[in-house]
Amino acid sequence: MSSIFTKIINGEIPCYKIAEDDNFFAFLDINPNAKGHTLCVPKKEVDKLFDLDDNLYLGLMQFSKKIAAALEKTVPCNRIGMTVIGLEVPHAHVHLIPLNEMGEMTFKHKVSLNKEEFEALANNIQANL
Repeated sequence: MSSIFTKIINGEIPCYKIAEDDNFFAFLDINPNAKGHTLCVPKKEVDKLFDLDDNLYLGLMQFSKKIAAALEKTVPCNRIGMTVIGLEVPHAHVHLIPLNEMGEMTFKHKVSLNKEEFEALANNIQANL
């Protein structure tokens, strides 16, 4: 059975897409820790990050770095934090979170955005790629 991320990649579930290439996909987290919280995922469904083959793992890190640079240009922050924790979705993924305080990395601090804010944010990040 496909993960929710595979369904997003395949267009079965809508998202606020930031970028994609042949192997990777980036989209805004709909329950963000901070404005701009983005998920980067390989299109190939692999449960655990360290089970990715070396090329896919390194490619995901390069893809995430490019997205992080665009995020940093778009969202005022001190830096972009990165974490890999995801037990809830069996599909390797990287969280990129614009940080102004450490609490934004706890997954207890959440912010709310409406549809228009998500759309504008995605467009602005895309423009900075």
